[in-house]
Amino acid sequence: MPNTTSTNASLLGARILLALIFVLSGVSKLGSISGTMGYMEQMGVPGILLYPTIALEVLGGLAIIVGWQTRLVSLALAAFTILAAVLFHSNLGDQNQFINFMKNIAIAGGFLALFAAGPGAWALDSKVKPILA
Repeated sequence: MPNTTSTNASLLGARILLALIFVLSGVSKLGSISGTMGYMEQMGVPGILLYPTIALEVLGGLAIIVGWQTRLVSLALAAFTILAAVLFHSNLGDQNQFINFMKNIAIAGGFLALFAAGPGAWALDSKVKPILA
């Protein structure tokens, strides 16, 4: 991929837009721990997994924004997003659930594209060698 200003600006924009939903979602879960745990348990997911979920959403989202370990974190968030789609939005006969399922699949696709393209030059990964280069 060419190292041009437009490419680097586009990759930075993509990183911010993909990650923002995770940072905001993780932070909002902090304001409703018991409610979110209850929802998770209602869906058959142990509520104790809320804490690693919040950590992945907030820390993973911030890592993507600054471009740190971008490829590794992109894979983790793609897998997490697909898992969330299957666990929480699997009633595809319900139009809202179908839309949320497809939104999650599209976000995972964005993370896979980011994995393939890399973070661009405007990222910490260009200064510090990442695990997956």
